[in-house]
Amino acid sequence: MDETEATEATTDEKAVDTTKSDEVTKTEVPAEAAETKEEAPSGVGQGAAAVVSAALGVVSLTGSWLGTVAAARQNLIGQLETAQNADVAKQIQAVYGDAWQTTALWGGFFALVALVVGVVTLARPAFGTPGRIQAPWIKSVAWAGVALGVIGLFLAVLKYTGILLGLPSAS
Repeated sequence: MDETEATEATTDEKAVDTTKSDEVTKTEVPAEAAETKEEAPSGVGQGAAAVVSAALGVVSLTGSWLGTVAAARQNLIGQLETAQNADVAKQIQAVYGDAWQTTALWGGFFALVALVVGVVTLARPAFGTPGRIQAPWIKSVAWAGVALGVIGLFLAVLKYTGILLGLPSAS
């Protein structure tokens, strides 16, 4: 029985020793290491917004699938609604003019979105962390998006009003 009592005593001592060492370990950890440091924003969102702005500006200038489909739909509607005995000017306007204006509207929409996203991206640092500088490439790409948006919006207005590549006269 002496061996059993000795084994139990050793086990109890180890349990006590383990508890004591855990308590010491908990108190030895510095409070600074336990706290998680907040990382500063990396600017990935601003960079993505700048690229999206530039891409939308390019889409506004080159056209989009959505604009093409809307123009084709408007062309079909013009063909269906125009009477066979309508004068040529009305037929041209209904079949081609309305489709051209629809394309201009979609181009203007993409240009406006590019412009807004670019301006918001450029203005974002003013509302963010003080002293944090926006990366130069983000500014450049955002300015490109703004410029493409302005050009696209200008061309869309000119296309819609007929100043740029207006419909031919039927007279």
